[in-house]
Amino acid sequence: MGGRAGRDVLGRGLWVLGQAIRKEPRLFTVGVVGSSVFGLLIIANSYLVGWVTGHVVVPAFTDGKAGADDLAVIAAVFLGISALRVGSIFGRRLGAGFMQFRLQARYRRAVTRRYLSLPPSWHQQHSTGTLLSNANSDVESSFSPIAPLPFAVGTVVMIVGALVALFLTDWVLALVGVALFPLLFGVNVVYSRYMAPRQIRVQQMRAKVSAVAHESFDGALVVKTMGREEDESNRFGVFVTELRDSLISVGRLRGLFDPVMDALPSFGTLAVLLLGAWRLQAGAVSVADVVFVSFLFTVLAFPVRAIGWVVGELPRSVAGWDRVQAVLSATGDLTYGSVALSRGDPATLRFEGVDFAYADGPLVLRDVSFAVPPGKTVALVGATGSGKSTIAALAVRLLDPVGGRITLDDVALPSLTEVSLTSTSALVPQIPFVFDDSVRGNVTLDREGLGDEDAWRALRLAQADSFVTKLPEQLDTAVGERGTSLSGGQRQRITLARALAGHPRLLVLDDATSAVDPRVEAAILAALRTRDAGASILVVAYRRATIALADEVVYLEQGKVVATGTHASLLANHAGYADLVTAYEKAEAERAEA
Repeated sequence: MGGRAGRDVLGRGLWVLGQAIRKEPRLFTVGVVGSSVFGLLIIANSYLVGWVTGHVVVPAFTDGKAGADDLAVIAAVFLGISALRVGSIFGRRLGAGFMQFRLQARYRRAVTRRYLSLPPSWHQQHSTGTLLSNANSDVESSFSPIAPLPFAVGTVVMIVGALVALFLTDWVLALVGVALFPLLFGVNVVYSRYMAPRQIRVQQMRAKVSAVAHESFDGALVVKTMGREEDESNRFGVFVTELRDSLISVGRLRGLFDPVMDALPSFGTLAVLLLGAWRLQAGAVSVADVVFVSFLFTVLAFPVRAIGWVVGELPRSVAGWDRVQAVLSATGDLTYGSVALSRGDPATLRFEGVDFAYADGPLVLRDVSFAVPPGKTVALVGATGSGKSTIAALAVRLLDPVGGRITLDDVALPSLTEVSLTSTSALVPQIPFVFDDSVRGNVTLDREGLGDEDAWRALRLAQADSFVTKLPEQLDTAVGERGTSLSGGQRQRITLARALAGHPRLLVLDDATSAVDPRVEAAILAALRTRDAGASILVVAYRRATIALADEVVYLEQGKVVATGTHASLLANHAGYADLVTAYEKAEAERAEA
């Protein structure tokens, strides 16, 4: 990608700018008009300086006096031009600023929407830090040339106007401009080719630094308890050093480029003065003409730099755009059908010969078949890695099987509408996630039609109402980032209440009560089996007391269903199941004693 961007970064960068202009044509027009007016006023101001020098200043030295009326008129004209330039600068910056910030906001929303639409399998292949970099610095980089773009376009208008004015003044002096302007563009093109791979490397390292930093901060507890602070700091330092070196490489090239861009207009001014003196002696031009042209070249230096700013930012823009487009064009979407299930009684879930594999890996589930009858509780039991969490994810269609089918009320999951699927089924995962919000906000998620009555009902079913009523502001109590003010068991119960608040007909619990006391867990499961819960339940279970509450147990070994039945029958007739449950019970007892 770096080589291609290096060879064609100018063309690709201009294409990106074209896409930006298509998105915000009105704001771009405002900025370009303001910049064009500014450029033409620079020419007018230069002409006025030349005219004043030739027709007022020089005669004043010759005659020894200056007319007060002439000076007043000249001052008024200068002030008028200055006022117009202020207005044009405002228009240029307003258009460019609004355009840049609106595009960044538009694409940040687009990237975030894309994140939310992609399946978990895609997210598992990309670190959180990289995703944050895509949505933040990569989007920002994509549109970094937008700020100087209207100025650069207005500068092109100014250059065309300047060339016309130069040829109208004197063709010999105009040749300086004819030679200088292409040279400026040529230097910019060469600069962009060398800058492209450096900017791409910088964007890659920004993402890597963000990923490592996020991982370190997220795992701060592990780092502290394992005494790995220095090692983690050193690991982070390696990537920071690489980013520093990449930025220094960019700075060195820019440090060479900027003086060249500054010097070229100065050489043009020197050439105009030399040629102007010769043409003045020959009587081909006047003092006013020489002053006008030389002053014009002097003030051209800053506006022409705008072209350099745009071209200089194109490599960074292309690098950011490619990384943003990689997200927006990512495949793996789950497609939905048109069938809508009605709300009401508990749902029936069926797995029929389901096979599943992650990416191109081996099958982790093979010919899995079982059912969760309406209003019943089915427990998934198996050793670590047997496929329980994968089945839980498949049940609510976070993943799609590679073989077989999964149905809700005899309708295949892909045939359901997204709204119907998410309102019918709910998953409570192993690791509870609590937003930095109030208890109410975490339970209701501002879903339409859910009020305080629904929140309290869900909290009662999750056995969370007892501790919520003791909080300082009850439902209005802020729980902190990731629920830091709550215990692990309280976070799990808040997460369970969130799922129950939506009145799901199927509830999938992926070891969702592991952090609560066994007595509370039994109360939760007993409450979920009541008519008030109104849901069929599929639960990944480890504790014997939890398993015993299930109507049926599905026992897994290495991704296969090897036995089904009641807890008592499996305990009596299947040695592998009995050994596993006994081992779980023993481990639980040892933890309790510790």
